[in-house]
Amino acid sequence: MPDDQVTLREGLRLLARAVRDEPGIFAIAIAGSAVYGITTALSATVIGRVTDEVIVPAFAQGRTTAAALAVAGLAIVGVSVLKALGMVVRRFYAGVMQYRLQARYRRAVTRRYLRLPLSWHHRHPTGELLSNANADVEASWYPIAPFPMAVGVLIMLVTAVVAMVLTDPALAAIGLLVFPAILGVNLLYQRRLAPLATHAQALRGELSGVAHESFDGALVVKALGREANEADRFAAVARRLRDANVGVGRVRSAFDPVLEALPGLGVLIVLLAGAARISAGSLDPGELVSVAYLLMVVAFPVRAIGWVLGELPRAVVGWRRVDRVLRASGALRHGDVVPSDGGQPADLAVRAVSYSYAHDRDVLHAVTLDVAPGRTVAVVGPTGSGKSTLAGLLVRLVDPRTGEVLLDGVDVRQLARGGVAGSAALAFQYAFVFDGTVRDNVTLGLPVTDDQVWTALRVAQADRFVAALPERLDAVVGERGATLSGGQRQRLALARAVVRGPRLLILDDATSAVDPQVEQRILAELRGVEPRPTVVVVAYRRATIALADEVVYIEHGRIAARGTHEELLATSAGYRNLLTAYERDAAERAALRTDEEELVADEVSQ
Repeated sequence: MPDDQVTLREGLRLLARAVRDEPGIFAIAIAGSAVYGITTALSATVIGRVTDEVIVPAFAQGRTTAAALAVAGLAIVGVSVLKALGMVVRRFYAGVMQYRLQARYRRAVTRRYLRLPLSWHHRHPTGELLSNANADVEASWYPIAPFPMAVGVLIMLVTAVVAMVLTDPALAAIGLLVFPAILGVNLLYQRRLAPLATHAQALRGELSGVAHESFDGALVVKALGREANEADRFAAVARRLRDANVGVGRVRSAFDPVLEALPGLGVLIVLLAGAARISAGSLDPGELVSVAYLLMVVAFPVRAIGWVLGELPRAVVGWRRVDRVLRASGALRHGDVVPSDGGQPADLAVRAVSYSYAHDRDVLHAVTLDVAPGRTVAVVGPTGSGKSTLAGLLVRLVDPRTGEVLLDGVDVRQLARGGVAGSAALAFQYAFVFDGTVRDNVTLGLPVTDDQVWTALRVAQADRFVAALPERLDAVVGERGATLSGGQRQRLALARAVVRGPRLLILDDATSAVDPQVEQRILAELRGVEPRPTVVVVAYRRATIALADEVVYIEHGRIAARGTHEELLATSAGYRNLLTAYERDAAERAALRTDEEELVADEVSQ
């Protein structure tokens, strides 16, 4: 089946969905459109009667009466008021219907985003997701504004055609001959427009993705002086979108004048034929005026239907992109087991867990791990060994390909919705800070007291710098925490996790930007938290690792060794070499800082 027919069929199904979703509002909009259509056709009869009974006698006699003018004026005004009322009702409720549908499906898309697992989001750029929830939803329901009018004016079309035939069948036949031409041009118009509109809508999503990526990486772009390159990248897509829109505009500019001219051509033919019949005495002037006016009225429903059909290709493309999200599979399933809330640290177990971001290569291979309640376990390994993937699995950001993660002996997939989040918390290396107050960033809407917030800040060693802020907990930290240092953002994010009183706390290199002494104080504070959580910390500093009760060394996605820090130093060459490399790198950085300080001191003394 040709693409344009597929698009038309999908478009009609989309319009039917809109009617099913908002039947009441659609019915009111149709009623307003019907009133508009009937009164528009009725106005032709009124104008014809006024022409025959007021205007023609006035020209013939050279005078008229005030009563005749008043009646004619009232008739025209009365019909016009009803017509205007129908127009207002139609436009208002069509707009309400359009915006309600857009709001409904924006919510549906965003709710679907929240249910889909992180693994799905890994495969879809953020800019594309924003485009789905915004531009694509808007495009999907853009034809709804003219749709009630197009349906309602069918009544006007039928009424006008019947009135034309009753007035003068011969002139009606002449005038209606133009409409096969209008329909043929309209079909050709849709056939030419559909692929161009489809391409343009797809480019809108691509442009949104490029823009969001540039904004999201603004710090990197500015720091490396790549503004011009990003501008060029955006401009390249923008030029393609411009060219696509120009192509759409060219088609419309070629067909719109023809579609507008054909009804006028029909009216001109009717006037010529009618004038000849008036001269022959077989037609009244009022009848000719009525038929000509009705012919113009009949052209309007055809154009209104054309407006809807003209927007369908873009709407179908937008709906395909929205529907792809709504039909996306892989949402995390939940059981009905409610986790225990006895205030005791969690018992964590990992059984033969494997995970892959791509089906051809596992990142973790049959990992098995037990963490006793209240223990602190350090996970150590080289870059790319799977440490962060394991951390995400422990709090069920993703589900393992094989194996299971057990919390207090229960597979986390069997816990009720919110069960994992209520028992476990994860603090990331790259701490995201919202553009709000310190309090809002720590609580994220959790109903806790300021005393609890300060306690969490103290555990995270963030209470001092927060107390030094002019407005303390009410201080606004700026977008992405622009007013804070990297270490301060990490500590704020750690307080966000601690304030929830988790029974299991996962720190994924969450203190990498703070001083080693501060990091040790944080871990020491965590040991004193009541109730004390079970802690799994992804770490690389020797001093931090030494504080853990046990160390798990991961290499190539497998647990290569486990034991105390001292045991692994003595028995695992990989672990020993990794820590030596970290310390050597830290020593080199410290020596470099010392050399720079001495150079600055020499320059100042000179």
